[in-house]
Amino acid sequence: MPPRLSTLTHVRVSNLPFRQPSQVLPSCAFIPYASPSSHFPSIAPINNASTLAQKRKFRDPYALVQARQRKAANLARQEVLKKEREASLGDPVRGITTPFLESFDTAIPQPITPTDTTSSRVSTSSSPDEPPPTRANATEETYLNHLLTTNELVNSLQHSHLLTQPLPSTDRSTADPTYEEEQAQLHKEGHDNAEAAISRIVSLANGNSKDRTRANIQRCIDTFGRHNTDTYVAPRAPSNVPRAARLPPPPEKTPRAGPDTGSSEVQVAILTAKIRVLANHMEGDGRMDKVNKRNLRLLVHRRQKLLAYLRRKERGGERWQNLIQTLGLTDGTWKGEISL
Repeated sequence: MPPRLSTLTHVRVSNLPFRQPSQVLPSCAFIPYASPSSHFPSIAPINNASTLAQKRKFRDPYALVQARQRKAANLARQEVLKKEREASLGDPVRGITTPFLESFDTAIPQPITPTDTTSSRVSTSSSPDEPPPTRANATEETYLNHLLTTNELVNSLQHSHLLTQPLPSTDRSTADPTYEEEQAQLHKEGHDNAEAAISRIVSLANGNSKDRTRANIQRCIDTFGRHNTDTYVAPRAPSNVPRAARLPPPPEKTPRAGPDTGSSEVQVAILTAKIRVLANHMEGDGRMDKVNKRNLRLLVHRRQKLLAYLRRKERGGERWQNLIQTLGLTDGTWKGEISL
């Protein structure tokens, strides 16, 4: 068979160094290795560019500088627009700070004063002689950790005090009154120490963020739930009074079973509590936390949709004003496009 000749795998410029055929090198001559990049520089970024503008950007240093200047100008313009929006519509994330919002950080309700009507709960009255409950004369209840209520804690402490107290001697003729007084004093001191320890354990000040969020959710349900707010918030006005007068009366609604947890104002309040937790985290140690930044954006946009729906349904009524003033929500939280 004839000898097989080696051929190139594809047609391109060879990277091997060439020499004239007339040059004859001795057999012992040393030929240094020449890298392909020393003869043919790499032009991969230029070849990968799809348009003439992109090819010009890789070749022209002035085009690179102009691109950086345009990017800096765009970022500066975005910051200016963001500040103008916050100045006109308010902060879309935090809104205006109110005492009710500040209490989310500790999950401890603010003390009620005659002028503070933003963080009170409603106590329904069964007596017809008493005035209807309002935000001014409502009462606040204490929220405890570990899903405990105040009544359960008080009853348990009274029961433990009854079980651990020393028993008096049945034979009073041989009883020592001094010894009984000492035992009663020791029991009182031990019970006081146990009560102080239990109060520290169930306090939300010693709980974690998850415990405070759970308590804040319950506070939002009790504060904005319609099972409480229907007693002092006027219903919305009908959209068309003459037409509504001609229509037959609406059927009686089914009574609500349990507290209201699904109305728009309750969901907005719960989302506001969660948004405040994530906003505090992002301003502190979570500046590079991209996962929670996305979660914050989702919560803000979900609250925006609920606020837009509630304002359209309530038509700026008393229920809408109560929600906005209590949570400190501005127009920026529901109006326009929110970009974070």
